[in-house]
Amino acid sequence: MNLDAIAESLPLYLQGLWTTLQLLALALAFGLAAALPLAVARASRRRWLVLPVWGFTYVVRGTPLLVQLFLIYYGLAQFEAVRASALWPWLADAWFCAVLAFAINTCAYTTEIIAGAMRTLPAGEIEAARSLGFSPWQVLRRIVLPSALRRSLPAYSNEAIMMLHGTSLASVVTLLDLTGAAREVNSRHFLPFEAFVTAALFYLALTFILVALFRAAEARWLAHLQAR
Repeated sequence: MNLDAIAESLPLYLQGLWTTLQLLALALAFGLAAALPLAVARASRRRWLVLPVWGFTYVVRGTPLLVQLFLIYYGLAQFEAVRASALWPWLADAWFCAVLAFAINTCAYTTEIIAGAMRTLPAGEIEAARSLGFSPWQVLRRIVLPSALRRSLPAYSNEAIMMLHGTSLASVVTLLDLTGAAREVNSRHFLPFEAFVTAALFYLALTFILVALFRAAEARWLAHLQAR
């Protein structure tokens, strides 16, 4: 193994690590923000609210993330109306397209995770809030959403880790993330094993940190659900 070449390339990996962390943070933040109202609609009993959200999550979860990224970055550019619109400066930017694709993807999965948690809330929690005179909005804001978000933590932790791994696709649209750094090192030194193993170790370390953070969050916010 040529460790000297890897040591020489560490600044490139650190640059890729920073890009990966930014993509992950932005995708999860925007995806979660969009998923909250969609999850409320998805868990509703009104079909006119449920069906559009169901269609969105079905299509996004039923297609590969790579295809979604290609459609946004390459596919939209073929339409003259898109190129002539005010959105074109954004859609022509690889960074924006990657964040948009990742946010849409994680939004669909997060919507189903939170909506599923909302459907399984104990009826007693909602009835108790109503008996105290809470309005429907207060029940949703103070009881349903906080409880559903806490119960969603185990499933959402898996989604966050999958999104971390999904950011590795950013290199196919010219962004220098961790995988892009590994590809660059391989092209410079012709060391595929060392280049991609180094990237894998970075991903493993990030996964370990995410798992530890989510376990700490679960221990704090789900302690009341643990068997005694």
